[in-house]
Amino acid sequence: MASRSESKVNLKPDIRSPKGTRIQRGLAIRLLRVLILIFLDVISLIIAWKFSVSFGTKLVFHWTHNISQLPLVLTIEIGIIAAQGLYKGGIDRRNYYNLIKAVSLSQMFLLLIDVFYESGSYFSRTFFIILWFLSVAFICIGRYLFDITTTLLRKKKAICYPVFLISDKQEQESHIKLIQQEQCYIVQGTSNSKCLDRLNREQTFEYLRNQGIVEVFVSWNAIKNRLFICWHFYTAGITLRILPTQTTAFHPKSVLWVIGGVPCMSIPAPIIAGSDFWVKRSFDLCCSIILLLILSPVFALIALLIKLDSPGPILFRQDRIGLHCKKFQICKFRTMVTDAEKMQKALETNNEIKDGVLFKMKDDPRITKVGKFLRRYSLDELPQLLNVLLGQMSLVGPRPLPLRDVDKFQTGHFIRQEVLPGITGWWQVSGRSNIDNFEDAVKLDLSYIENWSIWLDVKILFKTVLVVLNKTGAY
Repeated sequence: MASRSESKVNLKPDIRSPKGTRIQRGLAIRLLRVLILIFLDVISLIIAWKFSVSFGTKLVFHWTHNISQLPLVLTIEIGIIAAQGLYKGGIDRRNYYNLIKAVSLSQMFLLLIDVFYESGSYFSRTFFIILWFLSVAFICIGRYLFDITTTLLRKKKAICYPVFLISDKQEQESHIKLIQQEQCYIVQGTSNSKCLDRLNREQTFEYLRNQGIVEVFVSWNAIKNRLFICWHFYTAGITLRILPTQTTAFHPKSVLWVIGGVPCMSIPAPIIAGSDFWVKRSFDLCCSIILLLILSPVFALIALLIKLDSPGPILFRQDRIGLHCKKFQICKFRTMVTDAEKMQKALETNNEIKDGVLFKMKDDPRITKVGKFLRRYSLDELPQLLNVLLGQMSLVGPRPLPLRDVDKFQTGHFIRQEVLPGITGWWQVSGRSNIDNFEDAVKLDLSYIENWSIWLDVKILFKTVLVVLNKTGAY
């Protein structure tokens, strides 16, 4: 275990942390598309307004004789179209039914404004009917012309996104045909699922970065047991498209997307990749500093009680396996007698964890009187705020385990070593010591990694407080 630990040191940080903050790949083309569509819609609405003013009514009507009303019309119309997601790529911008609904809804808002703020003045039904009809017609025509133009350009391989395909060899031909149906992608390379294995992963992402890949298509069979890898694509600013099978289970962060008439999952890249993790690290630093200052009297009181209760040091230090199997010393208030680790070998037969990876035992004879109280309320974990301050741990994450436990890991268990270990996590708020199977704990850790967000951390921290106060599963 020691040699394996040393080989993993200083490889790279938490999988949620990129090597540097970067802009989403392909963002320039996407922004250009949105700006052109907004420009076309504005031109269409201005032309519709001009025609409505010319042919709507010959009487004095404040909407036709006050040019300052035009910015209001443009703001409401464009705002509602944007709110309906009609500036997104693919099928969304070609959804003419929703486009008509959005324009119609904006006209209703304009009518309400006229009724409530211009009551008593002359009202022209003809103006609004013509404005609605022409707005719908000109915007739909503008979108249609835009689609024809982009289709012609893409046939000449212009404004296409460079993409990469990862799937089994026997599926690659059918997947390439499916991707090519969209006519907006250039498949720049293919590989099988082995490129996502631990040993090949870094080389794969280096290649994707060097080739300027914007999106990666991965078959469900290639990623179903590696969903945590979504973070690598996320922090690289690369949009991940997951090609489904009939039995695909949808990933929590995914959005539905259609390619060649087939629904598939997409896990979009953030506009600024990597910012989330630095928010987490800043949150950890601020909270650990504040808590250490506030709880310093509690630290002093606990230290005194430990000294009065039993001989030995106040703090218990133990080697634990952290991020990428790197060894570090965890700090806890001592809750056991001084030779507790030596006594554990004699107690292994009383281990209550079924698969034997962890060691848990009720009524452990090694625990002191004060230690039992500290464990019940998890007060023994408080010194780990120092580990958080040093960057060895996070407030929330998979628990760091001793060498004895990690030595019994199977290959799939090492997934939990891809992120910073935490003081608390899904495992702790889902039963704490009541979980008697390590596989169940790993599933909870994997669920945390896949679904992580700063709000999930906050939720787990609040749940931790409730679990500790209720003494759920504590011994």
